[in-house]
Amino acid sequence: MNDTNVSNSILDRLSDEWDNLTPEAQKAARYVLENPTDVGVSTVREIAEAARVKPNTFVRMARQVGFDGYEDFRAPFRDAIRRGVVSFPDRARWLQDIAKSGDLGGLYADMVGAAIRNIEESFAGISADALENAAKAIWASRQVFTLGVGVNNSNARNFTYLASTGMTQFHAIPRPGSTPVDDLAWADGRDVLIAITCRPYRAEVVEAVRIAREQGMTVIAISDSPASPIILQSHHGFVVAADTPQFFPSSVSTIAVLETLLSFVISVASDEIVERVETFHKRRHQLGIYEEEPE
Repeated sequence: MNDTNVSNSILDRLSDEWDNLTPEAQKAARYVLENPTDVGVSTVREIAEAARVKPNTFVRMARQVGFDGYEDFRAPFRDAIRRGVVSFPDRARWLQDIAKSGDLGGLYADMVGAAIRNIEESFAGISADALENAAKAIWASRQVFTLGVGVNNSNARNFTYLASTGMTQFHAIPRPGSTPVDDLAWADGRDVLIAITCRPYRAEVVEAVRIAREQGMTVIAISDSPASPIILQSHHGFVVAADTPQFFPSSVSTIAVLETLLSFVISVASDEIVERVETFHKRRHQLGIYEEEPE
């Protein structure tokens, strides 16, 4: 929610009072912090049901942070919606306000604006059909190798980690102590290579794509230009915007495209995948890997 009064006054007060709230009130506060727009459009019973607490819990929480009751607490959220300040088109005014906020305000506005533009420009040039076709190639393959070096190494590993919660035979390369072409030595037409690089293009990624094509692999490329050497050699190419006010390229749109591609893979996959993801996370809860939230 972009309204300064709401975000800075109420949401910050909830965060400040967090330790003083009861466990039930914390559940209510968590829901508000994570879903502020719902406050302005939901009745106390509706929002209490969504947060899995009693309606009186929201009333007590509102009083805890200085309001007479829930309706008093809710009023600024409703006003923000009526004024339209929570709508996406209002971001231009929001960014202008940020830019005036101090020495670093201009940088903050530039960075946020660039991130938003990068995502918009990237997805404007990518069709759902193109993502679906790439997803089907991934699901039908024997193995998937995701290649990124430098800043894209972590992007490739993140994609591989997420995919591995429900699917096997996903590999982030280069592996420690190896090179991309070595990791692809035994790959063939049954396998997929997802390659990522932006200007200045990394030679080892371009070479790996060339080798992959020679070995009959299906190549999915993510890069910053239709003329990128890996896009030109790919079967499925996705152009992402990576502009930034800073000297380093932005990874925001690359991550967004990878996450969307993975969601498409899960959509075209069998129902078994959903069950495997659920089993994976259930096991993690059983092993105590996750900090459990109060019920």
